[in-house]
Amino acid sequence: MKVAVFTDTFLPQINGVTNTLNRLLQYFMDSDIEYRLFAPNYDSEVKISNVERSFSLKFILYPESRIAFPNTFRISAILDRFQPDIIHVMTEFNMGVAGLNYGKKHGIPVISNYTTNFPEYMDYYKANFLKQSVWNYMKWFHNQSTRTLCPSYVAQNLLKENGIHNTGIFSRGIDVQNFHPYHRNIKLRKMLGIHEKKSFLYVGRISSEKDLDVLCESYHLLKQKYGDSVAMVLTGDGPYLEKCKQTFPPDTIFTGFKQGTELFELYASCDFFVCPSSTETFGNVILEAMASGLSVIGADAGGVGEIIQDQHTGLKFQPHNAESLFDCMEKVYQLPEFGDRISKQAQEFCNTRSWKSIFDKLTNTYRELIVSYKQQMLHV
Repeated sequence: MKVAVFTDTFLPQINGVTNTLNRLLQYFMDSDIEYRLFAPNYDSEVKISNVERSFSLKFILYPESRIAFPNTFRISAILDRFQPDIIHVMTEFNMGVAGLNYGKKHGIPVISNYTTNFPEYMDYYKANFLKQSVWNYMKWFHNQSTRTLCPSYVAQNLLKENGIHNTGIFSRGIDVQNFHPYHRNIKLRKMLGIHEKKSFLYVGRISSEKDLDVLCESYHLLKQKYGDSVAMVLTGDGPYLEKCKQTFPPDTIFTGFKQGTELFELYASCDFFVCPSSTETFGNVILEAMASGLSVIGADAGGVGEIIQDQHTGLKFQPHNAESLFDCMEKVYQLPEFGDRISKQAQEFCNTRSWKSIFDKLTNTYRELIVSYKQQMLHV
């Protein structure tokens, strides 16, 4: 089987899409599946085999992101030689459109991913008037693909409600070797100043659509009641960082962006994890925190609300409700035995979510669509 993958984000940028792609490419190599990946170029990048880069510029609103300008003649020449059986489009922008157009032109099935809730983001950027236009674009794009894969059933239902048809599920896995409680580091706790406190951790993009204002208000309530016995650690970077530094309590710890061993140790060295975002299509950080042995709190919305089994593998709070989040934070703080129980049950849940099982299902979908598409072509 030969697979062509198109994405508008790739290394050296780190996010949920690139993390999934890195694991997918490794799975392809381990499974002897031939692939070509088409991605934007970056100012600093490492040469990777079978990865074709396209000219790109920094996106003004998000400088770490790129706007690609793919050379469709060059891409077509590469794919004409490669002869892919299926095309997998990870994102909906210029690179994704290039992959979609090639598949349509050459009679090749195209799978598209719905990964980021861009229409819902409009509410956070005071651009609600654009929301329907963004949905119209998403509908135009995804309804041209053979199948649109969503990371959760919540996301799948959202697409159906907005007129996007022929959807399926491509969930996400977790590496329970890297994200594990044995990475807990007492020296790191002392360095962060949390060794004698109960610490709450947030990991993710520091941006307004992540509902960090809700977390800020909840943590203020917690500080008012429990003072220096609690701590908040925010890990990540983004346009909302300076705002958070101004509004969160002064003792809030900002670590910046972390990855690899530093990230594994940071997860395992904190006590609780909080995901205030109500716009996640999945929520990789929830699985990472669960596997690391943390008691997890998340908004009862989107993919996060789907992953967490309330009172069993974590706690769910009412989206956008700081008091509801505070109640959950207070509960895990006051009831350590309860926190230990839900964290152990969450770890057991993570043990069933290997990346290999996720990708086995994905490649079975590839094979199914390749066969059915060929049969359709025979009857045209």
